[in-house]
Amino acid sequence: MRIFIAGATGAIGRRLVPLLLTEGHQVTALTRGSGGTVGGGVTTVVGDVYDGARLREVVAGARPDVVMHQLTDLASRDFAANSRIRREGTRNLVDAALAAGVRRVVSQSIAWAYEPGSTPAVESTPLDLHAPDATRRATVEAVATLEAITAEAPEWVLLRYGMLYGPDTWYTKGALMADLATTGNLPTGPDITSFLHIDDATTAAAAALTWPTGPVNVVDNTPTPATTWAPAFAQSVGISLDVPIETNAVRTPWARGASNAYARSLGWSPAHPTSFTS
Repeated sequence: MRIFIAGATGAIGRRLVPLLLTEGHQVTALTRGSGGTVGGGVTTVVGDVYDGARLREVVAGARPDVVMHQLTDLASRDFAANSRIRREGTRNLVDAALAAGVRRVVSQSIAWAYEPGSTPAVESTPLDLHAPDATRRATVEAVATLEAITAEAPEWVLLRYGMLYGPDTWYTKGALMADLATTGNLPTGPDITSFLHIDDATTAAAAALTWPTGPVNVVDNTPTPATTWAPAFAQSVGISLDVPIETNAVRTPWARGASNAYARSLGWSPAHPTSFTS
């Protein structure tokens, strides 16, 4: 297949490109730097996801079978910027794909935008669009916008990733969550999170080239409470967690985790099946 990737230099993208090449695909990667053909059969094209006209030009020139959206804007921990890329960046990218006659769009979404519940969310669970907290509501609204725009393509897959951990993520030594652990601000209560190793996110993205249209929870096998993962994570990055584990704290209603049963039925399973153990 001919694949156009936006976000090829991100934590997932930089792993996904060589995997796609190994599988025999032709890859065109969007970059803000200099364009051209680089080693291994990757063609880079210069463009900005916020420049709709230029984006339509480079996507049309690539003649892709699939457009893959792996864009985020979290390097500076700017959640407003990340919401913007979900809304405006997705709009421009999908418009460019549709204008070029691309049938399939695969987009990165998240698995913690579901409404409250007591069991792991499945793909049909509604998103938490009426969350009382304004910050969460803004995040969910941006995710819903990304998903709705992606679904305008004739064929589409939404990769609802769990919380990414592993190299180049926030869950590594010197990164955001390690900083929080150092300052005693790491969550330690009963809130439940579905994690996902960065390499498992990559294999799912490649598999999504042929998955049926629809959303897919791409998460670890077992949603895990912070009472379990927080001390294990802190130990893994060499930090002593000198705060009490809040075993009797009230769980945030939407912090419920997600089920990967559907992804497993499609033939995907995590190579790193347990994110954190106590």
